[in-house]
Amino acid sequence: MIADDQPLMRDALRTVVGLQPDMVVVAEAADGRDAVAQTLRERPDVAVFDIRMPGLDGIAAAREVTRSVSSKVLILTTFDDDDYVHAALKAGASGFLTKNSPPEDILAAIRVLAGGEALLAPSVTTRLIEHVVASTPRVDAGLAATLQRLTPRELDVLREVAKGLSNAEIGKQLHIGEGTVKTHVSRILVKIGVRDRVQAVIYAYESGLIAPGG
Repeated sequence: MIADDQPLMRDALRTVVGLQPDMVVVAEAADGRDAVAQTLRERPDVAVFDIRMPGLDGIAAAREVTRSVSSKVLILTTFDDDDYVHAALKAGASGFLTKNSPPEDILAAIRVLAGGEALLAPSVTTRLIEHVVASTPRVDAGLAATLQRLTPRELDVLREVAKGLSNAEIGKQLHIGEGTVKTHVSRILVKIGVRDRVQAVIYAYESGLIAPGG
């Protein structure tokens, strides 16, 4: 599902996506309210939202969508800004890319989100973590208590996820198979009640599992 108030951007995305054998555009919208309505109706695997739309911006639209359906939201924006990124991810978005990203990167992002993972532009990942740390002056006691649901190994895996490591890198670090890491990550997300890895990174800092500088 594609939502952008610029017709040229919608046309470009529709064309690029339409050429892929494993994708189809099921709906389009030119404003945030219509984007939410169509996403709730069509329940696409991935909804691509512009961050600035009339009626309802992409962040607010992502928040409404992710409360109701399992569709993953990819935010596209012309602004590579920490506040936008943090707000979008806190609203439930699973990915964030700038509009000047190459078409192949946007397609790859859609596939990553459809596969159940989360994605950020590489230029934003480290700054996002720093932003979360700076905006988390004290530990959330409720989130900290939820950590007790995790096994010692799951805590180890979550710490490595919070450092931004991939499944393969975590496997090498902890001397376990990549498939085992993926299983642990899936269980962690369920136990702590978050949608994806990026949300897990935010959770790890806000719960106190990872401390600034740690």
